Amino acid sequence: MSDVKHPSSLDEYSHGDLAYTRSTPYGTIAESSYAGALSFMRRKFTKDLTGVDVAVLGIPFDTSVSNRPGCRFGPRAIRQASSILAWDHAWGWSFDPFDRLAVVDYGDFIFDPGYPMSVPEELERQAAKVLQADVATLMLGGDHFSTYPMLKAHAQKHGPLSLIQFDAHSDTWTDNSTRIDHGTMFYRAVKDGLINPETSIQVGIRTNNEDTQGLTTITADWVRNNGAQATIDRMLKVTGQSACYISFDIDCLDPAFAPGTGTPVVGGLNTGETREILRGLAGINLKGMDLVEVAPAYDHAEITALAGATLALDLLCIYASQTTR
Repeated sequence: MSDVKHPSSLDEYSHGDLAYTRSTPYGTIAESSYAGALSFMRRKFTKDLTGVDVAVLGIPFDTSVSNRPGCRFGPRAIRQASSILAWDHAWGWSFDPFDRLAVVDYGDFIFDPGYPMSVPEELERQAAKVLQADVATLMLGGDHFSTYPMLKAHAQKHGPLSLIQFDAHSDTWTDNSTRIDHGTMFYRAVKDGLINPETSIQVGIRTNNEDTQGLTTITADWVRNNGAQATIDRMLKVTGQSACYISFDIDCLDPAFAPGTGTPVVGGLNTGETREILRGLAGINLKGMDLVEVAPAYDHAEITALAGATLALDLLCIYASQTTR
């Protein structure tokens, strides 16, 4: 008879494929980081939203990019990178978001790329279905246009929102009402009344666009010169307690920290200061969130995907900071 002891329930080698075998949407359970089904943070894959607080979903769409394509593979890469984070709760936070929130991986939204003009309406319809179940969303993109149908669905439920945008680009360039473009959708969001520009703010901007559409802009240089706490204070002053939507374009980070993206711009934020800023947003009235523009074909050693997964987890922590369990 062998003297080898069987692993306990807390041993990371005693669980596998938690994306399918998990019995509860709560809690953090260790699983081997290099094996198993790759859901986001090992959450259960399901379309059943009964009792769920947050649905993590992917939008593998990148046909509106203006430079390098490939972020349709972003949701897959972020899920894969998140496996190395899923054994413990997020560093820097005093709680495990999965103790407070029932979170599932809803999989990816579907659409027919052969009918590109129908894609925004189809994405909005699927987002509205989730929100109608009183479930919040964490969207993994996909290019940044994917935020537009998400905003439409959120504004329909919550009214006009305050946008908190982390980005190298303003994405408020003038456009008409029919084009699908990842650099103009926030211009449309203002014109369509989806976001309130007076209580919206952009962080990390380092490209030229004189027409801000009324949004407050914090450049990457301003963040560097004034520090994380001053950035946090300014953001909270602008948004107040209004209902917020956070949209994080991974190119907000400097290409040294996020090379795997379609339109990289040097001079951006580093990952550490960005995480500090996100932690400073704990307690805001957050309604929805996304992490977009991870393009793994241009990544190196999963730097960008890991940053994306980590920041997406921070977004969940911000949402969880609104409640206790």
